[in-house]
Amino acid sequence: MASPLGDGSIVYWVVSAVLSGYGREAAKLAVRQGKMDSAVKTFLNYLVSVRNSSPHTIRGYESDLAQFLTFLTPPGAAMPPPRNVTHLMIREFVAHLHDQHLEKSSIARKLAAIRSFFKFAVREGIVQSNPARMVSTPKLRQRIPAVLSAEDLNMFLNSVTGGPTMDSASGEQPSASDDSRLMVKRDLAILEMLYASGLRVSELTGLNLDDMDRKERMLRVRGKGNKERIVPYGGKAEQALEAYEPLRQAMLSKAGERADGKAVFLNHFGTRLTQRSVARIVKKYARLANVNWDLHPHSLRHAFATHLLADGADLRAIQELLGHASLSTTQRYTHATIRQLIEVYDKAHPRA
Repeated sequence: MASPLGDGSIVYWVVSAVLSGYGREAAKLAVRQGKMDSAVKTFLNYLVSVRNSSPHTIRGYESDLAQFLTFLTPPGAAMPPPRNVTHLMIREFVAHLHDQHLEKSSIARKLAAIRSFFKFAVREGIVQSNPARMVSTPKLRQRIPAVLSAEDLNMFLNSVTGGPTMDSASGEQPSASDDSRLMVKRDLAILEMLYASGLRVSELTGLNLDDMDRKERMLRVRGKGNKERIVPYGGKAEQALEAYEPLRQAMLSKAGERADGKAVFLNHFGTRLTQRSVARIVKKYARLANVNWDLHPHSLRHAFATHLLADGADLRAIQELLGHASLSTTQRYTHATIRQLIEVYDKAHPRA
């Protein structure tokens, strides 16, 4: 079955008109008189060309809105124009998702995509009001991120100094034991950098040499929506980077023409390390350390924020370091810190 966002002549005309800056009013009129898929296409191109949203965000919006359009267009029915979509239709869609036993978080995400689309449609004059505003978001259970203590994390990072044999879980090709011991230097630099700077895994793999000021120990990081921020990193991370540098040069030389000289972190082939490989590396060292932790790259970002907060860092400063658009996102870490205090109290207080 064809996608509800399939390419049609009106879609191409509208998109080209909007992106080129010519015939904007005519493009709006075409969308108003056209079907929902035309307006959704225009919205997705707005996210790309104006909002500079990440490819991951674009894919998410496209998938969620395509599912909504499929619901609006059962077999034998014509797709409605945006102005004919009511809050009752959106409520029926939410009920349908509940019947499909989707998680409340997934339903909330899809509803947020619909709400954002109609907000855009109101601003562009495609519709008069946002029908999704009248549909309440499912109440989500607030999750408090589990965070390792500073002592546990220091012990873990200090243990990543030997020469474990690399295996397929790391995303590396099998190699001689000497090469495996060298790879530990790269892996330690990755782990230290994730914890030292609180980077998202996509930000870590996207790091280039030009983004680093090694003398001042500062990073220029491109986060969500391609927004830039400056983040410091510590002495331990710098030491790990210095130890990794000779290995990096050797990997580039071995890779020849296909080498990625811009990337900071390389794989066995001398090209940029992928996000999936970083996740495998983190999991591998948790297994080698024989610790019963569900450790992943974001765990180190959580630990970075919580440990800063526990040591008295200002919440606004942590928000800037993490690259959060909203302070409410950062405030999750205050709950994690409170929980740690309660655990200490329960263990130590004689009358607990």
